[in-house]
Amino acid sequence: MPMRPLKPIALPAAVAKANDAWLAELDTALGAPDADWGSICRRTLCAIWYPGLGAYEALVADPATALATRSALLALDPANITLEPEYYAEVDAAAFARVKPLLWLWYSFDRTPLAGQNVDLGIQFRRLLAPRIFRRCGRNFKCFQHTEFSYGYNMEVGDDVVVHRHVLLDDRGGIVMGDRVSVADYANIYSHTHSIVDQKDVTCAQTVLEEDVRITYHATVLAGVKVGQNGMVGANAVATKDVRPYHVNVGIPAKSVRVKPNAPPETYSTERLGHRE
Repeated sequence: MPMRPLKPIALPAAVAKANDAWLAELDTALGAPDADWGSICRRTLCAIWYPGLGAYEALVADPATALATRSALLALDPANITLEPEYYAEVDAAAFARVKPLLWLWYSFDRTPLAGQNVDLGIQFRRLLAPRIFRRCGRNFKCFQHTEFSYGYNMEVGDDVVVHRHVLLDDRGGIVMGDRVSVADYANIYSHTHSIVDQKDVTCAQTVLEEDVRITYHATVLAGVKVGQNGMVGANAVATKDVRPYHVNVGIPAKSVRVKPNAPPETYSTERLGHRE
């Protein structure tokens, strides 16, 4: 089959210069020893959503500001909104309070005209935030728009990881992604599960995607599953059990249907595929 690597694309020089300057300014502000991430989030979102309208505080205090506009302005401040994970019983309140402003900045940026399908700027922006949110983030992290997390602080991500659009990374029990993991559009990776008897009975279990794993379109990986090195979960599949290295698992529940042709000999089994999980 033909190889089709991504093409390099250069933005117009003036645009690249403006984007680089803004991201450098944001990086410096977030990295300052006394940085107030909540204030930076509010100020950044105000500049994006309401460019040229004046200072945030003045707009909120102005009695002429419409009530709906005032509520919208107040919602730019992460102190004035709640995110679903704050309601979870096992949340580490201090850890979540630290990352909440950056999660809100990430999610809100993705819904602005500045982000949209703006690939170059969006990837750089999320790459700037990820190491400050995750427990660990390797080099060259590439994340497209509308990815959401539970806590964020329970994410461990290796080098050259790619996460595509509209992905849910539920890190309540922890998610580990090895180097070169790829997660396709609309995939769901879970690390918590509910009792079938009482949904308030929640079990958290770390989910692991080892090196070179591929989770393809609309696939789901359930809590506590380990997808072995070079393993693959096919489109629309639901991985309820571990996926062996180099195996391709498809279906609901996902079962092994083949071994990748580049697999080392020890990954093969004499058992018929699909009958051993």
